[in-house]
Amino acid sequence: MSNSIVLTNVRIVDPSRNLDEIGAIAVENGIVVAAGKDAAGLHAPKGAVVRDCSGLVAIPGLVDARVHIGEPGAEHRETIASASRAAAAGGVTSIIMMPDTDPVIDDIALVEFVKKTAHDKARVNVYPAAAITKGLAGEEMTEIGLLSQAGAVVFTDGRHSVHDTQVLRRVMTYAREFDAVISCETRDKYLGANGVMHEGLLASWLGLSGIPKETEILPLERDLRIAGLTRSKYHAAMISVPESAEAIRLARSRGAKVTCGISINNLTLNENDIGEYRTFFKLYPPLRSEDDRVAMVEALADGTIDIIVSSHDPQDVDTKRLPFAEAADGAVGLETLLAAALRLHHSGQVSLMRLIDALSTRPAQIFGLDAGTLKPGAKADITLINLDEPWLLSRDMLLSRSKNTPFEDARFTGRAVATFVGGDLVSAID
Repeated sequence: MSNSIVLTNVRIVDPSRNLDEIGAIAVENGIVVAAGKDAAGLHAPKGAVVRDCSGLVAIPGLVDARVHIGEPGAEHRETIASASRAAAAGGVTSIIMMPDTDPVIDDIALVEFVKKTAHDKARVNVYPAAAITKGLAGEEMTEIGLLSQAGAVVFTDGRHSVHDTQVLRRVMTYAREFDAVISCETRDKYLGANGVMHEGLLASWLGLSGIPKETEILPLERDLRIAGLTRSKYHAAMISVPESAEAIRLARSRGAKVTCGISINNLTLNENDIGEYRTFFKLYPPLRSEDDRVAMVEALADGTIDIIVSSHDPQDVDTKRLPFAEAADGAVGLETLLAAALRLHHSGQVSLMRLIDALSTRPAQIFGLDAGTLKPGAKADITLINLDEPWLLSRDMLLSRSKNTPFEDARFTGRAVATFVGGDLVSAID
């Protein structure tokens, strides 16, 4: 397949240039040479495949900054290869792989393993995240400088918070010298430790122990203070309540270099979706109230929340087909990230430009990735979308090795119909 292509009569939405217009995209040898209405009259590169994209939208390929993969250690749940196929099908061209594997990605050899395996087997770009602390134990920090040089693009303890404030301060101070981003899941070790869903009236009705908002807010406010103290780059991995968004705004007003993300689940689902103990909706952060969800959509629209992540977390039958309180947290999300996010566009709550910015351009900027733009000279990572195509997600459609999706049998409007990575077509719907 040639990686020189011309996409004609296509609506181009490129947040990196604040561009939304009908035109063409010309790709030569995997690089964008022109993109916009001015490109419509250019001659196609020699040997290029020309595709009429009338009625479609071209965007920079999505960048998913929080993807859990089982390899190494739990390949039965997900491998780098299977995750990349799922990503391509969902219009995701770059993923950041979390370090909480077995063994943990906390040394150079494991970073190199991820890069080599991705190079050999993945259809999309796979960027390794490295652990903040050795073994995710929260006690001894990893070699941030050496791991950065090896290719780690962010440092995170995955599902774990760094509970020792002194360790966190040392980590952030050290990371600042390498311009590295420290990303934390804000989850208090003790408060709500036995909780399994959002604390509220519904949890009481269901007889389930609750997770109060403060479980997220307290460690987040601590982290933001440490980020301000150390003047380092800090990213709150996933926030879920409006009080957290307000804390982010306040930290920024004080000059802290902080960004934040949110799971697509917390933007499009709420606690009522749990219904009669449906374990595919047992997630972390937990699904919050409808008022919380609406407030988080507003925080995304106004830019307080920087990015949207799938929080792709494959779980198998042994960990999900259990009583609700005993089931593992997590859901797959690579294949539904875009379609679920488009619900916010179709409802008029978030503009398409801001949505694509949060899904592609902004995460690429935060983590320093060669992605998130269609400007000339950029790598041709492109997702073609049919904004108005109705479709129904069935379990059989999922390419992930695990099938634990909260969107089973969900109706969507809009989907990725073709995904290009470096100009190569890696996924397409006929």
